[in-house]
Amino acid sequence: MAVSDEDGSSRAAARGQRVVTALDKRLPVSSACKEFLRKAFPDHWSFLLGEIALYSLLILVLTGVFLTFFFHPDMTERPYTGSYGPLRGVITTEAYASVVNLGFDVRGGLLMRQIHHWAALVFVAAIGVHLLRIFLTGAFRRPREVNWTIGVTLFLLSLLEGFCGYSLPDDLLSGTGLRTAQGIMLSIPVVGTYASFFVFGGQFPGQQIIPRMYAAHILLLPGLLLALVTVHLAFVVYHKHTQWAEPGRTNRNVIGKPMVPQYTAKSTGLFFVVAGVLALMGAVMQINPIWAFGPYRADQVTLDAQPDWYVGFLEGALRLMPAAETNFAGHTLVWDVFLPGAVLPTTVFLVLYVYPFFERWITGPRPEQHLCDRPRNQPTRTALGAAAVSAYAVLLLAGGQDVIAYVFKVALEGLTYTLRAALFVVPFLTYHATRRACLGLQAADRRRLLEGQTAEEVRRTARGGYQEARMLLPAAEAYRILVRDEPRPLAHGTEVWRWFRRHRIRNALSRWYYGRRVEMPATEWQRRRIDLVRAGPGEAGSGDES
Repeated sequence: MAVSDEDGSSRAAARGQRVVTALDKRLPVSSACKEFLRKAFPDHWSFLLGEIALYSLLILVLTGVFLTFFFHPDMTERPYTGSYGPLRGVITTEAYASVVNLGFDVRGGLLMRQIHHWAALVFVAAIGVHLLRIFLTGAFRRPREVNWTIGVTLFLLSLLEGFCGYSLPDDLLSGTGLRTAQGIMLSIPVVGTYASFFVFGGQFPGQQIIPRMYAAHILLLPGLLLALVTVHLAFVVYHKHTQWAEPGRTNRNVIGKPMVPQYTAKSTGLFFVVAGVLALMGAVMQINPIWAFGPYRADQVTLDAQPDWYVGFLEGALRLMPAAETNFAGHTLVWDVFLPGAVLPTTVFLVLYVYPFFERWITGPRPEQHLCDRPRNQPTRTALGAAAVSAYAVLLLAGGQDVIAYVFKVALEGLTYTLRAALFVVPFLTYHATRRACLGLQAADRRRLLEGQTAEEVRRTARGGYQEARMLLPAAEAYRILVRDEPRPLAHGTEVWRWFRRHRIRNALSRWYYGRRVEMPATEWQRRRIDLVRAGPGEAGSGDES
C-alpha cells in the first residue's frame, strides 16, 4: 500500500507539473509572478498613506455588503412601527425606517454602520493626505503625470461616493445636504433647472433620488473606484516607486524591501491595524445618529447642520459669499450660490489636474524623476500647498460659523466678516511664511555642511573658554542634503539681443518658481557625482549605479 500511495502522489505531482508547464507556455505566469513577487517597495512611512486608503476601501466594501442586506432604498412614506419608541407613529420613508431598524433591531447593525461611516471618512482623508504627499515631494513628475490624474479622479469619485452614502438615510441632516446640492444645481445658468429635474426625477425631493443614489453608491461609483484603483496600482508597478535620496539610491534604481515576505508581512499588519482602529472608532465614537435628527421634511432644517468634513469647504464658501444676483435676458444668475458651489470646486479640480503639466511647462525638458524632493528644496511648491491647505481650513471653519458664534458668544455678522478677510489674508501670510521657512531650512542645511554637527564633548580653547566640538556630517546625511533637483529659471526666448522676445510669461513664471534657493557648498567632484545620481534612466552607464 505504501508503494501504491507513493506512485499515486508522484503521478498527481507529474500531472500538476504538466498543467503548470502548459499554462506557462501560453501565459508568462511564472516569470510575471517571479518579477512581481520580488518587486522592491520603499520602507519609508509616508508611502503607507496610499495603503491606508486602499484598506479603508476594502473595509468599506465588506461592511457595505452587510448593510446592503438590510437597507431599503424606497421613498414610500408610512408610519414608523419599529422598536425605537420616540419615533413610533411618525411618518417616515422606508429608507429612513430601514436605517433606524438597522441600528436598533439588527444584531451588530449599528456597529457595522458606524464602522462603514468612519471608514468612509478615513478613506477620503487618506487619499487627500496621499495626494498632498505626492504633491510636496514632486512624485507627480514625469513619467507619473497620468497616474496623478488617476489619483485626482479617485479623490473626486470618493467625494461623490461619500456624499451619496451620506444622503441615503433620508434623515433631516442628509436631506438638508441634498437640498443644498439641488440649490447648487439650480444656480447653474440655463441648464440648472434641467439638471435638477433630471437628477431628482421631478420636483424636489421627488420619489426617485434615493433609489438613484443607492444604485450609484453600490454599483456605478464603486465599480469606477475599483477599476481606477487597479489601473493606479498597475501604473505604480510599471513606473516603480519613487524613493528618498539615500546612499546607493539613484534616479535609475529602486531599493527597498521585496514584496514577499517582508513587505507583505508589514502590509498585512497595517491592514489589521486599520481594521482594528476603525472597529474601535465604530464601537466607542457615535456618528450620525439619525434617530435624533428625525426624518427629512422639506419645510424643516436641523440645527448645527454641517456636512462631513470633505465637503465642509463648500458649506463654508456658501456661507461666506456675499449675496449677489443678476437678471440677464430673462435669466437670474445667482452668483452667491453659483460661484462658491459650482465654480469653486470645478476650479479646484481643474488646477489639480493641470498642475503637473504646468510645472513641466515652466521647468522645461527634464529626464524622468524617481527621487523624491524634500519639501524645503522646492519652496514655492511647498508654499503653494501650505497656502491651499490654510484656505481649506478657513472655509471648513466657516462651515460651522453658527456653532462658533453660539459657543463663544460672538456676533455672527462680525465673525462672517472676519472669516471673509481671513480667506484672503491667511493663505497670503501662510505662503510667504512657508517659503521663508523653506529657505531658512536650506540655509540651516548649508551651515551643517560647512560647520558639521555638534559632538558629544566640550573642548577648552587656548584662552580658557569652552566650545562645543563639531564633526563632519555622516555620509548619509550629507548625501540627503546635496542630492536634490535644482531646475534653473528658463531664459530661452527673452535674450536681450532679440527684437521679439518669446516665452516672456513662461520665463517670468519660471523665475518666480525657481529664482530663490540657497546654494549648497559642494566640490567639483561632488557635483559630478550628484549629476550622475540625478541622471535619468539611459543617461548613464550601468556601471555607475553605485
